Amino acid sequence: MKKRTWLAMILAAMLILAVGCGQGNDQAANESGFKVGMVTDTGGLNDESFNQTTWDGLERAKDELGADIKALESKQDSDYVPNLTKFAREGRNLTWAVGFKHEKAVPEVAQQFPDVQFGIVDSNLGGNIPANVTAVTFKEEEGSFLVGAAAGLTTKTNKVGFIGGINSELIEKFEAGFIAGVKAVNPKAEVISAYAGSFSDVTKGRTLSAGMYNQGADIIYHAAGGVGKGLFDEVKTREAGKFWAIGVDMDQSRLAPEHTLTSMVKKVDVAVFDITKSLKDKDLKSGEHHVFGLQDDAVGLAENTKNINPDVLTKVNEYKEKIISGDIVVPTKVADVK
Repeated sequence: MKKRTWLAMILAAMLILAVGCGQGNDQAANESGFKVGMVTDTGGLNDESFNQTTWDGLERAKDELGADIKALESKQDSDYVPNLTKFAREGRNLTWAVGFKHEKAVPEVAQQFPDVQFGIVDSNLGGNIPANVTAVTFKEEEGSFLVGAAAGLTTKTNKVGFIGGINSELIEKFEAGFIAGVKAVNPKAEVISAYAGSFSDVTKGRTLSAGMYNQGADIIYHAAGGVGKGLFDEVKTREAGKFWAIGVDMDQSRLAPEHTLTSMVKKVDVAVFDITKSLKDKDLKSGEHHVFGLQDDAVGLAENTKNINPDVLTKVNEYKEKIISGDIVVPTKVADVK
């Protein structure tokens, strides 16, 4: 009996010690771990656009850097500050705010948590970047010029369309670049533009697309986040080979394989991963604005070009080289296209 009692006491002590050590190890791991957060805009995590590509970059950080990653989806604009604040209080090393709609929220939260790092995609915060914020933007106009050239050389009706999300300086860069590309190769072509006033209203995207196709447009390019799903829903009801959609931010051909001419990819994932890695490696100089364009291979046509005529692709690549060399400076304002 005494032996069994002593054995039970020893086992109990070992169990308590093991549990205590386990908690300490978990706590140490949490304290030393590299944690990254991401707050979406209202388009949601699976928007087939820039939120999704940002998450792709963080998943790469998880695989290659061992980062603990977590995302919060914003259902409305008022969610931005609470979501960013939640991650700051969690002690995340870096929190990414995706989309220019975070322009007010990021400086507000960054000021409250000066020892926490934040990143914002698609805004330079008007040049007033807090010391603990890294701003990332892209030369969307350059990639949009290339898909515009592809559209201008492919159209049979000499009429193409552009659908924007929320009317803003950012989305105007897509529109201006697209129109410039179309006009550079086909001055007679007409470009119809419309804005959905949203990045998530799929129904509005389909309605606008149907209207443009019915007006004679045979190719439509969108820069509208989740709204663009409506474009792909609509183009699939049209005759393949005659009506085309052009995707944005990532290769969207899977949404309508026989109707997608190409996509203007914006490699947010690459930029987000590189900056996240720089922070982990202690090489990041925060408080700065990073700009990525054609020269950085950060924007351009999707690798899947099976629906583009080879001669058209050759011509588009010639324009690509002219932009990289500086022979062509792509406008960022529609008024400057001429």
